[in-house]
Amino acid sequence: MVKILGISGSLRKASFNTGLMRAAAADAPDGIEFDTATLHGIPLYDGDVEAKDGNPEAVTALKHKIMAADGVILFTPEYNNSMPGVFKNAIDWLSRPSADIAKVFRGRHFALAGTSPGNFGTILSQNAWLPVMRTLGAELWSGKRLMLPRAETLFDQDGVLTDSEAGDRLRAFVKAFADFAGAQNGR
Repeated sequence: MVKILGISGSLRKASFNTGLMRAAAADAPDGIEFDTATLHGIPLYDGDVEAKDGNPEAVTALKHKIMAADGVILFTPEYNNSMPGVFKNAIDWLSRPSADIAKVFRGRHFALAGTSPGNFGTILSQNAWLPVMRTLGAELWSGKRLMLPRAETLFDQDGVLTDSEAGDRLRAFVKAFADFAGAQNGR
């Protein structure tokens, strides 16, 4: 069984990207255990807080989920032609203390996926993630990136994916990434 973790980079209840992540989990192909995570509970990074109290509980819990996964998919929105600040903030916390970078990121397989109301999906957000993930030593899967445009036409008002073609693309993306991550981890 290949273990995949999806992380949504949005806090919004009816987020398109959280909906995309939930659809991936609900329709994961056989042989894939698909867990999900959000960024709720992760505060703004503050080095003074880290020095005094260490990592917040929400950060530690997310680290453990990442370390238990064969592969991680970042479901990233695109805000102002880049990655969401709340998502980058979470990654900053996850890289603290710096000794944890090797346990959480180095050599771990990551993929990028996202949807947005624009015509280009989340291409600029996904591009903005590339140097961050390289810096952390993550193995960024270059097989595919999933970028779904015109998100408002793909989901209902509750953030549920309703477009069958988008669902097929998502399923194929998850399967291809899981096959890659599983093979790299001897599964």
